[in-house]
Amino acid sequence: MGKPIEIVSLPCEPAAVRRFFKLAHPIYAGDANWVAPLLMDMQKVFSPTNPLFQHAEMQLWVARRNGRDVGRVAGVIDRSHNSFHNEQTAFFGFFECVDDPDVCGALLATVTAWARQRGMTRILGPMNPTTNDECGLLVDGYDSPPTFMMTYNPPYYATLLEGARCTKAKDLLAFGFDIANGPKERFARFMQKFQKREPDMRIMPIARKTLTEQLAKVKAVYNQAWEKNWGFVPMTDAEIDFMAARLKPLLTDGLAFVAEKAGEPVGFLLAMPDYNQAFKHLRGSLVAPGLLRALPYFLGWRTPRYVRCLTLGVVGKYRNRGIEAAMLAEALTTSLNRGFVRGEASWILEDNEPVKRTIGLFGGEVYKRYRIYERPV
Repeated sequence: MGKPIEIVSLPCEPAAVRRFFKLAHPIYAGDANWVAPLLMDMQKVFSPTNPLFQHAEMQLWVARRNGRDVGRVAGVIDRSHNSFHNEQTAFFGFFECVDDPDVCGALLATVTAWARQRGMTRILGPMNPTTNDECGLLVDGYDSPPTFMMTYNPPYYATLLEGARCTKAKDLLAFGFDIANGPKERFARFMQKFQKREPDMRIMPIARKTLTEQLAKVKAVYNQAWEKNWGFVPMTDAEIDFMAARLKPLLTDGLAFVAEKAGEPVGFLLAMPDYNQAFKHLRGSLVAPGLLRALPYFLGWRTPRYVRCLTLGVVGKYRNRGIEAAMLAEALTTSLNRGFVRGEASWILEDNEPVKRTIGLFGGEVYKRYRIYERPV
């Protein structure tokens, strides 16, 4: 008979959040691909100043056995999600667990009971903490590290969740690009044809120093461009400002664009260098011994070899006109000129055929798969 498992509820306070995240380190000991999240950034996400909590609540739990923490999970209820989708869904997220179905079962039973008490009918996840953040469980593509703001986990996590009565709700795809050896001439040919076909369409770069001024355009596009997507939750202006403040120090000129037609913002693309190559050395802390190896990336002395396209969308009435492809071509051209050798576009819904075709035009191929699970309450 196994040792008893104790479930401990934690508040979203700095010391508890630190304990919550440190739990993962022994689980990934020896895993060369894992990149620990930066605790300083996670403290911002869990802080009551995060505008998400104007319409959401979150509860944290850790599982303890034999005097040590062996698993964790968060429960999230986002009233905006439920109102937008007419659902009664709770999210589970930030899941980490030793390879033990009893520990996983206890964690999932806890978040399920919490959701049931609040009138929810299912749990959905992993969401860290929503679809506007990192989400999904890696189920294929364990042979390389995750890119910036993508998840990673041991292969056995899928077995644990499926053993705890979680079933697939949706798969999310990551497409890889060989930039260094990609179809460079195709970028230029495509842009020539696009500019001839759409002479009044402008692809406007967003620079770090003008981000504040450009945010109004991003806000005008964001919720319109993704409103029909599965799992999409509209972001408030405050949430977009919050995300922009988190990402601004890492923004690279030439990798973010707004598409405009006659001055009207109609599309948005955001790509960023894969700073996980730097964060990997930090082990989640800016005072880690690996800081000296990470500093050259942050000071601009060294460029990550990879780049990730985080966001690519166009408002409904302007789709199917090549705008997505035009922004992607511009981003890939910049990536090539800056010396990036490989890129990733993620995540893409498994059934989003138009975007999958666009990515395929430029040589993108699926190389990682993530899964969102659901479980009835």
